[in-house]
Amino acid sequence: MHIEEESIKKVSGMYQEWFLDYASYVILERAIPSIYDGLKPVQRRILHSMRELEDGRYNKVANIVGNTMKYHPHGDGAISDAIVQVGQKDLLIDMQGNWGNVYTGDRAAAARYIEARLTKFALEVVFNPKTTEWQPSYDGRNKEPIDLPIKFPLLLAQGVEGIAVGLSTKILPHNFNELIDASIAHLRGKKFQVFPDFQTAGLIDVSDYNDGLRGGKVRVRAKISQEDKTLLKITEIPYGTTTGSLIDSILKANDKGKIKIKKIEDNTAAEVEILVHLAAGISPDKTIDALYAFTDCEISISPNACVINDKHPEFLTVSEILRFNTDNTLKLLKRELEIELDELQEQWHFSSLERIFIENRIYHDIEEEETWEGVIDAIHTGLQPHISHLLRDVTEEDIVRLTEIKIKRISKFDLDKAQQYLDSLEDKIAAVKNNLDNLVDFAVDYFKNLKTKYGKDKVRKTEIRTFDNIDATKVAVANTRFYVDRVEGFIGTSLKKDEYAFECSDIDDIIVFKQDGSMLITKVDVKTFVGKGIIHIGVWRKNDKRTIYNLIYRDGKNGPAYQKRFAVTGITRDKEYDLTNGNKGSEVLYFSANPNGEAEVVSVILKTHQRIKKLKFDLDFADLAVKGRVSKGNLVTKYPIKKIELKEEGISTLAPRQIWYDPIVRRLNADERGDLLGSFKGDDKILTINSIGEAKLVSFDLGNRFDDEMTIIEKWKPAKPITCIYFDGTKDKYFVKRFVLEDTLNTQVFFINEDEKSEIKFISTDYFPMIELQFSKIKGIEREEEVVNLEQFIAVKGIKAQGNQLTTYKLKNIVTLESLPYEEPEEDINEEDEEQQPTLFDEVTDGVDNNVEE
Repeated sequence: MHIEEESIKKVSGMYQEWFLDYASYVILERAIPSIYDGLKPVQRRILHSMRELEDGRYNKVANIVGNTMKYHPHGDGAISDAIVQVGQKDLLIDMQGNWGNVYTGDRAAAARYIEARLTKFALEVVFNPKTTEWQPSYDGRNKEPIDLPIKFPLLLAQGVEGIAVGLSTKILPHNFNELIDASIAHLRGKKFQVFPDFQTAGLIDVSDYNDGLRGGKVRVRAKISQEDKTLLKITEIPYGTTTGSLIDSILKANDKGKIKIKKIEDNTAAEVEILVHLAAGISPDKTIDALYAFTDCEISISPNACVINDKHPEFLTVSEILRFNTDNTLKLLKRELEIELDELQEQWHFSSLERIFIENRIYHDIEEEETWEGVIDAIHTGLQPHISHLLRDVTEEDIVRLTEIKIKRISKFDLDKAQQYLDSLEDKIAAVKNNLDNLVDFAVDYFKNLKTKYGKDKVRKTEIRTFDNIDATKVAVANTRFYVDRVEGFIGTSLKKDEYAFECSDIDDIIVFKQDGSMLITKVDVKTFVGKGIIHIGVWRKNDKRTIYNLIYRDGKNGPAYQKRFAVTGITRDKEYDLTNGNKGSEVLYFSANPNGEAEVVSVILKTHQRIKKLKFDLDFADLAVKGRVSKGNLVTKYPIKKIELKEEGISTLAPRQIWYDPIVRRLNADERGDLLGSFKGDDKILTINSIGEAKLVSFDLGNRFDDEMTIIEKWKPAKPITCIYFDGTKDKYFVKRFVLEDTLNTQVFFINEDEKSEIKFISTDYFPMIELQFSKIKGIEREEEVVNLEQFIAVKGIKAQGNQLTTYKLKNIVTLESLPYEEPEEDINEEDEEQQPTLFDEVTDGVDNNVEE
């Protein structure tokens, strides 16, 4: 009975003990990297094993895996996968064979078919047995490094991802050269910042990176360019995706109706190339936004910098990791210098002893000695008068080494050469001591040397940008038909037997106005009850200040009639609002929705009444200011109205819209961000010119995108000439041309010839551009500079004209001078329009409910 009680143990206690052991093992020995060398255990063992096998030639990966199994107590599959992951980062391993493709996600060939060796960078930076701390391998047969003495912030250069028990890490890769620059800045006590850089390139917004700490995030986008009106090309993809997964996400968005594409092609090989063919009539700009909004062309990545520091997991920032790695590099460099100094001093010590021993013929003192002890004492005694300058005491080991000098060496001993060797050692010792005294400068030079030797091809691939926030409702394709049942008061996408209203997307909001003067906004759904008396439904956009609603309503059952104009910019979703004065029996007598603030003229016909003679009068909504939807409105009449008829269609009463261009996100806006392009209305257009000689007119739609090559963007003025100086590669001459563009929206016009040697040298949209020509010396004779007024040099001609030759002399340089002044006529803005300006840019009062909520 006593034995049975001894064997009882609670399962909960066993579970807690085993689970903690397992969790600690996975965290420390498998998933989380060490802050010292930035490696997980399997990666460290692979590199150590490759160093063992290193002979300058490639080794089969299968052999490397087999050798690594001496140190790693897991299967060959885990080792093989790990070596491929390290190799694909293209920093430590020189690869040969099919190592897979980071763009397509294709796997590497089997380990027996691919080969690897360490890169020169790895051999220089990663290993040094003299500064490595060792521990027994898992079976005790071998020794392996606790941490490799890596003298570089490898963890941040490669990045890492791992999932342990209750813990994970995700450190994004950073640029090689930028890490070196940051390390140098830290050594010099300066501030620094580093941001992720990915092999797959793409674009990145680091506004919320938060230095890589938990809670931060980065947004990463594919690079998409517009080839023509029906073709988009993706040439760079977001980190963490592949061309296959990206295409799948695009096809899913197309199937759901979020975007409309005709077909998609994947031509990816050494470089990414995905061609997206658009359906007819689909806007390329809007489709690019939709790809970012609804597909993996834009993804959000949340970094989580967790590392093992002193056998404990720790959450740090990227800057803290870099500072730690840089300080650790400084310590390793100091230790290497100290070891080198000790070795040099030992060489100098024994070389000095050897010289003393041979020069003073102390070896003759041992001829009469018969015992080993006597030999040692004789040499020791003979050395004493000559060793006062040595750096340390002479030991018995030193004397034994002297006895091992061969007679041949003694007989051929050259005193001058011995002294030269000692002098060289002293120079080296002095240099090492100087490096130790100036350790920070030595470390800075070390990092600079790394950058010079290995950083030439490691330019930043991922472009840092600030992204615009894309409103999904504005770029979603109208993928569903919407219906209304006015009799029963239902709206939705399933009422196909009822009245068709319009097409919309399934993420849109719908605004509904009813006969009793109420209004509500609801999400698109299959079937929604909104109440009887529907007079208008439409797609509603939040903060839309250009859609103006014109309303005449009767206040109460027999009250007066009022008119009002208002915008609906923000409300609470599915809440009913009263647009009348709130009296029972109120009714809408006239309603119109105007997408650009149009103000029509209506005829008001009164019921016959003995007190009034004029039963009909006109009402112009243009005379009414736009106010908030909660306003009571202006009195129309206190007499009963028989009916209201539309007399005359209205024109917009809104002021020309002021448009800005934000060069950071390369988008237009009406929020005063960036450069003011001017006031736009109606058919006004924007002129863009790029660096390769293409001009294009586009609308002032805020959804338009602009490419990286654009050099000029401004409001287009039809009579304003464009002046261009270009080098004609076919004729090897410089030409000047001046021309105006025809009014052709969205048509790209190439205004220089397409020879690959032809290029733009100067372009301006000023009325009187000025330049200075600087000439090359010919036979030692230098021609004076020449100032040219280009407006006088050539008249405005057609866009296809070659132009006039700029000069017959050999040009050295074309200097842009300040253009001559020209006073443009002021734009004609209607005074009434000017009064309406607040409806565009000032806050429209919508009562207390100012935001759409679910």
